[in-house]
Amino acid sequence: MNIALVHDDLMQAGGAERVVASMHGLYPKAPIYTALCDHKALLSELADATIHTSYMQNWPLATGKLHKLALPHFPAAFEDFDLNGYDVVLSSSSRFAKGVITSPETCHICYCHSPARFAWRHHEYLAQNRTTRLLAPLLRGMLSDLRAWDVASSQRVDYFLANSYNVARRIKKYYGRESTVINPPVQTGKYKPADPGSVGDHFLVVSRLVGYKRVDLAVQACNKIGAELRVIGTGPELDALKGIAGPTIKLLGRLPDAEVAREYSQCKAFIFPGEEDFGLTPIEAMASGRPVVAYGRGGALETVIEGKTGVFFREQTADALAKALQHVRSMTIFPEALQAYSQTFDTSVFHDKLQRFVQNASEEHKEAMERISPDRGNSEVLFPATMEFEFSRTDRRA
Repeated sequence: MNIALVHDDLMQAGGAERVVASMHGLYPKAPIYTALCDHKALLSELADATIHTSYMQNWPLATGKLHKLALPHFPAAFEDFDLNGYDVVLSSSSRFAKGVITSPETCHICYCHSPARFAWRHHEYLAQNRTTRLLAPLLRGMLSDLRAWDVASSQRVDYFLANSYNVARRIKKYYGRESTVINPPVQTGKYKPADPGSVGDHFLVVSRLVGYKRVDLAVQACNKIGAELRVIGTGPELDALKGIAGPTIKLLGRLPDAEVAREYSQCKAFIFPGEEDFGLTPIEAMASGRPVVAYGRGGALETVIEGKTGVFFREQTADALAKALQHVRSMTIFPEALQAYSQTFDTSVFHDKLQRFVQNASEEHKEAMERISPDRGNSEVLFPATMEFEFSRTDRRA
């Protein structure tokens, strides 16, 4: 089976990129088509991958601070890729990758992390940081046009996979399409519980520092109760967080994976304050034997079991989060049970489900294409002799 992978861009090492790396691990010979690639930020698992970038790769506007102004050009960049000759195109998309154009014979399967946030949650998108707030007057009309393209391009997909039931509902609402849920992979073997004596009384956040992640709530809540909070990650909200951080808040920046794993295992609990499509970090925390304090909406409802693997706060406020942090301190934690539960999201589970789906979908697609192909062996049924005579006479005149 000749397979190509397509992803929005490879400009960071986030959750979606880890899904692509896992897909590459399952299909190591499949090339990856993407709009942009920052090889310095590339995950080590993709070091040997064949990566094809679009004509936007050398555009300064596409990678600089004003890259959001380049949004209208991404659809054409993906439509420009020549994917003829592939049996299966497996796209990983939360924005543009699903918009590639494939032949009828090619089975296009889209693993959807979410319908585009800028198209369907645009108020949240425009408010996420200072740059988007300043560019909002320029972006609003642009986003309306991209919303129309997003719907139109969704009809090019033969089969949708959703990373959660949360996202499956959005796919149905915005695209009118059914989907199959396959949760994203977590390399649970990279994490393990610490010795009980090594676990501290501090809390932990691991996140990109962008507005909708609501790391500010974690900072405010820990300020309120005087708890130590360690924040791992970087992003445009870093300066704003520094401005509100009290003496118990430690902003650690980006850390190597081994140090992140150690931080997971030694925290009192992991804080997940935003509403996410799914969320890999809570599972990584549970694989490390630590409970999760999560905002009770979105993907967290599908991963955190209240009272067993963590607790929810139902109002997205610092006060509500502070109460939940106090509550989790009194919970009885069974690290080995949390670790065992996390393994239901392991990479091996993802690989097994994805491989079976791709095989079945490609076979079903091929059969469907054969059913609508003309039967050349019965052409006399389609074209009576008189009609064949007319065709032949016309051919002679030409």
